[in-house]
Amino acid sequence: MSADAAAARPAGADGVIHDIGYRSYAGTRLGRAAIVRALTWYSLRGAFGLGRGIKAKIVPVLAFALMCLPAVINAAVMALSSEHTRQVSYDTYVPGLRIVVLLLFIAAQAPELVSRDLRSHSLPLYFARPIRRIDYPVAKLAAFFLAVLAMVEIPLLLLYAGSVTQVHGGSAVWTETRALIPGLLLGVAWAAVLSGLGLLLASFTGRRAFATGAVAVFFFLTWTLAGLLTHVGEGQMGGPQGHSQALAQLAGLISPFTVLDGFRQWLGGTTRGQIPDPGHYGPAYGVMFAVFLIAGVAGLIARYRKVGIS
Repeated sequence: MSADAAAARPAGADGVIHDIGYRSYAGTRLGRAAIVRALTWYSLRGAFGLGRGIKAKIVPVLAFALMCLPAVINAAVMALSSEHTRQVSYDTYVPGLRIVVLLLFIAAQAPELVSRDLRSHSLPLYFARPIRRIDYPVAKLAAFFLAVLAMVEIPLLLLYAGSVTQVHGGSAVWTETRALIPGLLLGVAWAAVLSGLGLLLASFTGRRAFATGAVAVFFFLTWTLAGLLTHVGEGQMGGPQGHSQALAQLAGLISPFTVLDGFRQWLGGTTRGQIPDPGHYGPAYGVMFAVFLIAGVAGLIARYRKVGIS
């Protein structure tokens, strides 16, 4: 510092600004939309362990392989069989396998998207950027929705590809295509409900083990209880027939998995899934589908409004 500059300093000044030659950023500032897109893409990669170590990839890779296994087996059976008949349904796929694999995937990967930021207290850094409080949960939800959607839909597309290569004639291909479309639409419903609820439950703690436990316990216990009550209603003897039938048809309202199955049957699905045909209770499954969907999305947004302020 020169003598004149030192003399010009006001008395009591404690600091000096030195120009050491750093250049300020003069490029284009992309703004809020680009930040949300980048956060969504980063979270989607994180849901499958991409860009991280081997341990982070074990669960998503195994889960994806297990989900695709029935489609591969079906293609092999159709190729070796003389009848070329598809053994797996598009709308239910393999119900028990799908539920167990998705339960494990969501319980393991939902905390990966939200608990890490809570534990490291990095949310203030996100909200210091030009994004609104709603953008963070929306980006996380969009990423996890796409991740769960890929887990559901890609096996269906593999099943379709393996089936159409074994059938002959345009009418047979069109039959397979018409059967596939409802399965794809139901996959969107599965991904929307399960991703929202999974992220909501995982967002209540920054400890990954606790978040994983909360997600797993909720989905597993409600599914188990719904199945137990359904079997009790179907196998009940001696009581009023109307009461036991109502119990079997309404028990599925407890779990998101069985609600999705009842919702499918209410919309016209004829394949037996986890629960019996809900019959005239079908609208109740439509209502519960909306409740679970809204609870997951709105609850996640409300949760991050509170976290962002605290």
